[in-house]
Amino acid sequence: MSKILFIAPHPDDETLGCGGTILKHKKNGDSIFWLIITEANQKIEIIKNFENIRKEYIRKVSQEYAFDKTFQLSFLTTELDTYPLNKIIGEIKRVFFSIQPEIIYLPNRTDVQSDHRIVFDAVYSCTKSFRAPYVKKVLMYETLSETEFTPSLHEKAFIPNYFIDITPYLKRKLEIMKIFTSELMEDLYPRTISTMEALARYRGSRIGVKFAEAFYILFEKN
Repeated sequence: MSKILFIAPHPDDETLGCGGTILKHKKNGDSIFWLIITEANQKIEIIKNFENIRKEYIRKVSQEYAFDKTFQLSFLTTELDTYPLNKIIGEIKRVFFSIQPEIIYLPNRTDVQSDHRIVFDAVYSCTKSFRAPYVKKVLMYETLSETEFTPSLHEKAFIPNYFIDITPYLKRKLEIMKIFTSELMEDLYPRTISTMEALARYRGSRIGVKFAEAFYILFEKN
């Protein structure tokens, strides 16, 4: 049994990027943890009382995945660039120390959304082997509407080198995504149930399975 930490800049990123993998780790008997870096920022929301709506999303999703523990930090969505990076790193380190995760899933380093990029920088700085020797593997996941909108430059491309078969778990992943009612888009846009299924089918074709999720392994220790 391993300790697995899934890190989301915003709740729904974990489901978009690795919802099937979360379910698979749980089924395999691993201890799974969810770290959400930001909280709702009512200043940018048109939905009234969105803070409470988002808390309800988190409560329901935590139950659906059966996380062993969910951590919620207090940085405001879309304003991560206004906080000193060392403050964000310090909060993440506290979570690391409390659970000592062996495998970490974090957002792609070049996503178009600035919160994602800052979270990557902060988290990755916490994975140094001499400070976190318990970390054995770190993977980046892709997030629909963020990863694929990165400029099409070689140095910014998400080029997966690891695929996880989620065929038995895709239906459940999509059901969980439906909890995030305010985050889903209309058809023909990226963050839809149909697009999520299409991406999983495309990634599955890479390894000869029906549905898969794609990752980039940053490092792995034996």
